[in-house]
Amino acid sequence: MVSILRSVATTTAAVAAASAIPIAIAFSSSSSSSTKSQSPNLSFSSRSSPRRLGLSRSFASSPMTTVPVSDRNLPQEDRVVMPQLLTEFMVDMKCEGCVNAVKSKLETVEGIEKVEVDLANQVVRILGSSPVKAMTQALELTGRKARLIGQGVPQDFLVSAAVAEFKGPDIFGVVRFAQVSMELARIEANFTGLSPGKHSWCINEYGDLTNGAASTGNLYNPLQDHTNTEPLGDLGTLEADQSGEAFYTGKKEKLKVADLIGRAVVVYKTEDKNSGQGLTAAVIARSAGVGENYKKLCTCDGTVIWEATDSDFVKV
Repeated sequence: MVSILRSVATTTAAVAAASAIPIAIAFSSSSSSSTKSQSPNLSFSSRSSPRRLGLSRSFASSPMTTVPVSDRNLPQEDRVVMPQLLTEFMVDMKCEGCVNAVKSKLETVEGIEKVEVDLANQVVRILGSSPVKAMTQALELTGRKARLIGQGVPQDFLVSAAVAEFKGPDIFGVVRFAQVSMELARIEANFTGLSPGKHSWCINEYGDLTNGAASTGNLYNPLQDHTNTEPLGDLGTLEADQSGEAFYTGKKEKLKVADLIGRAVVVYKTEDKNSGQGLTAAVIARSAGVGENYKKLCTCDGTVIWEATDSDFVKV
């Protein structure tokens, strides 16, 4: 049993990171069917949850995975196969022309299997293994504002998605976790402001940032009795380019997103996590799953989402 957390994150970020979703998803109306393949129709006219919409019934039990395009020339044993995920964006759309432009652009992105557009609610739902960054860039290339509002699978996980936000002053970034199944989670991260080179990163036991990374405790490892397994909180290494940017997408077996809430993601100065107490840290907070965040107004100040400035959002 994992140790009791010292602190719990109190803010919920706009989601989350990646997962395995089967092929058989249904899409609604004339503006919701992808041109890549045909599937049965479902109605998405209301702001109901995916459970009411019947999304969970349209998913098969076996996950579908995709080999990233960058890995397709590698030997079979070296390929990273990514699980699929349902991702929701709120996009500023006003007509069927907007719908067609959004769908056409997204269908060119590697790893996207299906696209559904709900014009009434200004919501775009995407099934695939593509990173959030690639989907966001494609949406913004249409000239429309887009905000990530949900990510995960339409199943009854207690917590299906979580996020850790690094807000500077020197290092900025977002780490997203999404539960694919009871035995698998997908992780996606991007950072700016790192020094070029490799950086170890991990999940630590506590979300106590009183003394920065130094007060986040030890490496999270609830499976410590199993000596032959890699510590569950060990996330490997990030590699920052010459501009200080790092991007990561991967998966972790036996990682349960619900158990991560209130813990911390820690990034180290080098690839040796024993070299110091950590360069920076951020608390892991619950974030919206699929169908949980269709609001257009910010509850804190009443700002319409399209009138918010870029500084109000962490870049993806």
